[in-house]
Amino acid sequence: MLEPYADVIIDITHTAVDRVFQYEIPEELSEKVSLGMKIRVPFGQGNRLLDGYIIGFSAKPEYDPLKIKKIESICEDGVAIEGQLVRLAAWMRERYGSTMIQALKTVLPVKKKLKNLERRYLIRKISEEECRELLSFYRKKNQKARVRLLEAFLMDQTLPYEMVVQKLRVSAASVKPFLEQGICALETKNSFRNPFQGEKAEGGSVSLTEEQRLAVEGILSAWETDRRPCYLHGITGSGKTEVYMEVIRRVVAEGKQAIVLIPEISLTWQTVMRFYRQFGERVSIVHSRLSAGEKSDQMERARRGDLDIMIGPRSALFTPFSNLGLIVIDEEHETAYKSETVPKYHAIDTAIERCRLAGAMTILGSATPSATSYYRAQNGEYHFFQMKTRAKEASALPSVEIVDLREELKAGNRGIFSRRLAELMEEALKRKEQILLFLNRRGYAGFVSCRSCGKAVKCPHCDVSLKVHRDGTLKCHYCGHETPIPRICPSCGSSYIAGFGTGTQKVEAMVKELFPEAGVLRMDMDTTSKKGSHDAILSAFADGKADILIGTQMIVKGHDFPRVTLVGILAADLSLYSGGYEAGERTFSLLTQAAGRAGRDSLPGHVVIQSYSPDNYSVEAAASQDYEGFYWHEILYRKLLRYPPVYRMLSLLVTSKEEEEAERMAEVVKRQAESVNEEGALELVGPAKASVAKINDVYRYMFYAKCEEEGPLLELKRRIEALEWDRNVQYQFDME
Repeated sequence: MLEPYADVIIDITHTAVDRVFQYEIPEELSEKVSLGMKIRVPFGQGNRLLDGYIIGFSAKPEYDPLKIKKIESICEDGVAIEGQLVRLAAWMRERYGSTMIQALKTVLPVKKKLKNLERRYLIRKISEEECRELLSFYRKKNQKARVRLLEAFLMDQTLPYEMVVQKLRVSAASVKPFLEQGICALETKNSFRNPFQGEKAEGGSVSLTEEQRLAVEGILSAWETDRRPCYLHGITGSGKTEVYMEVIRRVVAEGKQAIVLIPEISLTWQTVMRFYRQFGERVSIVHSRLSAGEKSDQMERARRGDLDIMIGPRSALFTPFSNLGLIVIDEEHETAYKSETVPKYHAIDTAIERCRLAGAMTILGSATPSATSYYRAQNGEYHFFQMKTRAKEASALPSVEIVDLREELKAGNRGIFSRRLAELMEEALKRKEQILLFLNRRGYAGFVSCRSCGKAVKCPHCDVSLKVHRDGTLKCHYCGHETPIPRICPSCGSSYIAGFGTGTQKVEAMVKELFPEAGVLRMDMDTTSKKGSHDAILSAFADGKADILIGTQMIVKGHDFPRVTLVGILAADLSLYSGGYEAGERTFSLLTQAAGRAGRDSLPGHVVIQSYSPDNYSVEAAASQDYEGFYWHEILYRKLLRYPPVYRMLSLLVTSKEEEEAERMAEVVKRQAESVNEEGALELVGPAKASVAKINDVYRYMFYAKCEEEGPLLELKRRIEALEWDRNVQYQFDME
């Protein structure tokens, strides 16, 4: 190696050592070290041995060469970070705010190299004719075990040792003379764990409709002309997956690799299997439910070039492909693409940056685009393509009706099911058709609403719902406004005002009480805690082993059940009042996705949306599948209140075990922000107590800054990072 010095990031998550340290490369390691490699180095005055990562090389020392320490060793169990991913980590650190070591560990798809499985095989070394002669000899001697082994060798020259011992019942003692005489040899081979064990690949080309074909050709043509990301907006059932598969097929044919991001592996079981059956052993998956060994093997297969396609949630973005050609982000509107740990990166922007570094194509897709992505498409940042018809000619969009739960209350019905939904469920069961019951619990965090007028109690300053606190108050987690929990509705004066709460178990019990003959499956966190439980439940429902499937958002995305003709949405309001500025968008998306599960084959579909706010624009637009109508209403609201994507927003979480320290530092941050905001480009909000003000005796304060441009926010982030932070006060940035 020409450069004698390595630039190293030390594995300590603290801003005080968040910089590059230079180390000399010993001569015995000069041919072994490489970019991204995990190493052991002496650090500090006591030369304590710590782990670190090489992020670059230098030809010249930055200070006295006699004071530069030497690399101690290479970590044999370490996973090397691809050079391109090192650059991506540096970009993530700058944009999202973290230490470099936190960013480096984020782009490591697996943290530790594990031993591959080793399998032993017996290999026949003699000819078939010699094998038959031996077989005849051992038959005469009535040595049955060796006869079985020789018969197997005539059928296959290579035999798994486990199969020989277990199935053929041939002992090691019987095999030993064959090994000594050179009749066969024992070989050990590395064997990678396969998440698709037992599944069959079908292959063949994808059959496309005319609309799908036009989308494929348009995407490929646009990419060749202008390297902007492509956005595919297709209604539920339009066949976006087929478009992805055809584009991937062409990318792979050029010798490149593809990554397919999906929100959560449990939600897209059918999609994953379609990819495997199409592309076979050259496709794999990675997700949180795989064992450490399975994850390690999939990444090693990708690194070795044994895979063309990796499918998985946002962590799959960091698959170590050497010739990446495409990243597909399906259901891009999903909040699961946003990391909740530092660095709080968004998979969409990070995927676009990785594609830029690799010269690869980016495709985003959804039936319900996020307001941010649609805004970018409208502004020309993305190429935009639409599919407006369902792929199956016989299937049409389901009919949708909204049931006003306020009227149900007036009629004396206080149950979970409206009279209309119960009636349609009975009819569907008589026709031997299937039913999905979706409980919209996403974002539920203790809001208070009126059963009479349907309105939630909102913050007068931020237009988000107030959250219930144990001290009997309602608080806004954007600006800090608080008020006592009202006993009567401030809008209509009704006494029917309270928190909203129900669960899937309660729904299941009610279903069994009303329809005792129906087969019922429930899919929630309790029933899917074991490995493989998602697949088992969904497979059972797909095979017709149950009539009704009850669940949360797990059941409404990515699934295609031909016999589902009725979808009941039991609590449309829960996500509507989740307290964030994106509540309307999330509600529209969930309701539209849920409605899209009905009538996906030749049988007509029907959807019932139960709501206390039937005239809310999100609910009405979802019922009519009117994305355009929803978007223009939503974007006007965002403009008026200066929320993303019209404005960029940076949030800062300040935490400490001492409440006074957290509050004091939050005020220091505010003064710093005010000092750099001389021209008034920034809008500053807070500081205020966080939505959960204390966790494990750690106090939490939030501060927000908004701006039309991203630049001033990144500059503010750098200024905040440069402040003198006490060791007992921590902070986290979150871009939008």
